[in-house]
Amino acid sequence: MSDSVPAPRTLSSPRYWPSRLGLALVRGIARLPLPWLQRLSVLLGWLARGLLVTRKHVAARNLSLCFPELDAATRARLLADSLSDSGRMLVEFALAWFGSDRKIAAIPCHIEGLEHLAAARAQGRGVLLVGGHFSHLELCARLVSQRIRISGMYRVMDDPVFEQAVLAARLHYAEAMFTKDELRASVKYLKRGGTLWYAPDQDMRGKDAVFVPFFGVSASTITATHHLARLSGALVLPFFHRRDPDGSYRLRLEAGLDAFPSDDVIADTQRVNAAIERMVREAPTQYLWLHKRFKTRPPGTPPIY
Repeated sequence: MSDSVPAPRTLSSPRYWPSRLGLALVRGIARLPLPWLQRLSVLLGWLARGLLVTRKHVAARNLSLCFPELDAATRARLLADSLSDSGRMLVEFALAWFGSDRKIAAIPCHIEGLEHLAAARAQGRGVLLVGGHFSHLELCARLVSQRIRISGMYRVMDDPVFEQAVLAARLHYAEAMFTKDELRASVKYLKRGGTLWYAPDQDMRGKDAVFVPFFGVSASTITATHHLARLSGALVLPFFHRRDPDGSYRLRLEAGLDAFPSDDVIADTQRVNAAIERMVREAPTQYLWLHKRFKTRPPGTPPIY
């Protein structure tokens, strides 16, 4: 856990009571029967269309940049469906973090491509499962953990109450959780043949990021996939997941990226973005368009948002 997280006893302070109340609400949601959760997710999706006013403009801007070939009416439908899906995200996060093992096992789930993971393990290699920020990424990480042992990379939450509870919840099904600063520990884990999941598709700044295209738009992108693969010898497998109309989940592990990493960190990072873009095009309404993916711009370039 990050050193910035207060010690457990200090989290009982009144300043954290709102957070504890919110956490209790999320835990309560996870206890509801699955049919009730389905209805709740629909309700929250409807509410999200009207409540996410500021982020609605962000999503609309992202969609106009990434799908210029679509007419205004089609993009408007895509935006509405995307906002509805973001409302479902609370239910899926609650299930992922605090749903019982029995309830998770009852969720219909189809996993394809496990043979690619088996092949990597037969070679004694670690595996990097690289995916995107879809609304159900946390739930699908837990679903796939029913079949394979995984660890994850994550961003430390700003709220220490949620950080403490969610990290403990993730460690219930994951072998380990690594922050973005724990590169050495991540490499050691991969060298031991571990399977590490993470999503490198959010706006990044600093020396470990480069500008490469994402949907044809220059996007500041972390180069960690290249470096982790280079330092550990791990195989990089694209990991795609989607929610089908019947409420089941479809997870797919693809064949490892050929000749990865190369000597060109920019080309490798662009390959990763292209793989994630392909996944997004398969289920565009389920992608997290609310994120300011293009916030960081190349020098001399005007802001997008």
